[in-house]
Amino acid sequence: MKVDLHIHTTASDGSWTPEQLVSQIQQAGISFFAVTDHDTVANVTETEQLAATAGIGFCTGVEISTTLKRQSFHILGYKINLQTAALQQLLKHNYELMEEADHDSIKKLIAAGIKLDYQEYVDYQHNPARGGWKSLSFLIDKGLCTDAKDFFANLFTPLAGITFPEFPSPVKAIETIRQAGGIPVLAHPGSAFHGTELEETLNYFGKVDIAGVECYHPSHKAETVRAAIAWSRRHNKLITGGSDCHGVFLPDRRLGYPDIRLNELTLESIYPQ
Repeated sequence: MKVDLHIHTTASDGSWTPEQLVSQIQQAGISFFAVTDHDTVANVTETEQLAATAGIGFCTGVEISTTLKRQSFHILGYKINLQTAALQQLLKHNYELMEEADHDSIKKLIAAGIKLDYQEYVDYQHNPARGGWKSLSFLIDKGLCTDAKDFFANLFTPLAGITFPEFPSPVKAIETIRQAGGIPVLAHPGSAFHGTELEETLNYFGKVDIAGVECYHPSHKAETVRAAIAWSRRHNKLITGGSDCHGVFLPDRRLGYPDIRLNELTLESIYPQ
């Protein structure tokens, strides 16, 4: 059985609607999947309904942004109760932080001498079908960057005074997922996004009630996958994985890749028995 437990939609920075995603899931031969949008669950219910109609296994999910020692970490929450007040409050808080960071990045670029009109940006309408986010689409259309990689390499940089906001701690996200009846899993621990060593990352999260580790991810090399699996087995943690697909927005992250099979994971509390 093919599984993909890390997918984004138009609710955050993916390019597919729930209907388009379920169609792609069918074409890819995936039998069990989760929608894990960044700091929102807006498309989860619709996707769940469409998956049920199509006879495909589905798990509610979210990917929560956190900060630890000025480094960003993402916590996946599975089987969450979407209406839990604490979860909704945390997601709203994070969403507003990112909205503010989006606006501030344009203001800082203007202050740095880049010829942009802030009111033009305010009035600009981002098309979710493109994937990404408002400031990125605006800057692409203004000819100042070509894609997300260019954006983060040359515009959204600490050198320009532009960084991610200070999100709540990983412990806060884990506690909130637990309060929502969910299962917290550390996303892509071997990604360069974290700027730290794999073992150091895993050992920290092993002490803070993480239930599992996303061992399979497109950013992980084979040795990273093996190390993450070995650590998870030693510490009795769930082994999960996903494509981190964003539709056509990030073409190097393809739905169903890596090719993950149910028997390669340990999903006792996630997969419906």
